[in-house]
Amino acid sequence: METFVLAGGCFWCLDSAYVQFQGVADVTCGYTGGSKSNPSYEDICNGNTGHAEVVSISFDESVISSEQILDIFFTVHDPTQLNRQGADVGDQYRSAMFYASEDQKHLFEQSIERAKEVWGEGIVTEVTQLPEFFTAEEYHQDFFAKNPNQGYCVAVVAPKVSKVRAKFNHLLK
Repeated sequence: METFVLAGGCFWCLDSAYVQFQGVADVTCGYTGGSKSNPSYEDICNGNTGHAEVVSISFDESVISSEQILDIFFTVHDPTQLNRQGADVGDQYRSAMFYASEDQKHLFEQSIERAKEVWGEGIVTEVTQLPEFFTAEEYHQDFFAKNPNQGYCVAVVAPKVSKVRAKFNHLLK
């Protein structure tokens, strides 16, 4: 099993995108990249912790490759928006990849190069060493699956899930 920690806007979007793929064993919403220990969602929303909303994705590389996981990442969010995704604004919504090893760092850098073929040279995704990961509150886990008719889910999450499903349908569970 391999685990990547990625930030691409609201973690509900990433969580709901990744859980639908073969080989993805677990997706956990959380926070990392900031200075406060054990931050709450309210702390993150205040925008003064430095943490990003992230997902920790554990996957079986014999079923879904690291490259595919990272290509999904660059499909589900816009990596050219600095500290935002659409109407979600603040450094907690930044595009970032947190590596746990030099091998991961190299894979992340390679994925940015591939993403430039789609997004051009304006990618602002950070590649940073993984600090401590803090699991988000339980109500954030599998939020879209539990709340598909909630306004944000209908307007923002569902279209992103549909976009990823269409592009990577051969990898769906």
